[in-house]
Amino acid sequence: MDTIFTLLMVLVMVASVLLVIIVMAQNPKGGGLSSTFGGASSAQFGVQRTNDFMEKATWTLGGTIIVLILISVVITGKPSQVAPAQKQPVKKEAPAKQSAPASTTTPAQAPAAPAK
Repeated sequence: MDTIFTLLMVLVMVASVLLVIIVMAQNPKGGGLSSTFGGASSAQFGVQRTNDFMEKATWTLGGTIIVLILISVVITGKPSQVAPAQKQPVKKEAPAKQSAPASTTTPAQAPAAPAK
């Protein structure tokens, strides 16, 4: 199970790096942030124009990453083994206190004071 999860995470990382590379290589269609920070042209980065391949690759890699993550969640979310039931401590009851049986004899009387 751990090897499958590791393989899926490596695939997610590879797809993420490829997605970053493809997005950075695309020509921005609007002004976006590049026009906000000084209006530098995109020609500085060597990108003239992108084609449909770049756009399709972006969507494909994005979808691939989502699918791989969902598969890894489904695979690792299921318990592979049933956890052993936790043993609850056995409650031991203390034995009931045994009271002495009631005495049927009367207590010895104190000797009477000698008569004078």
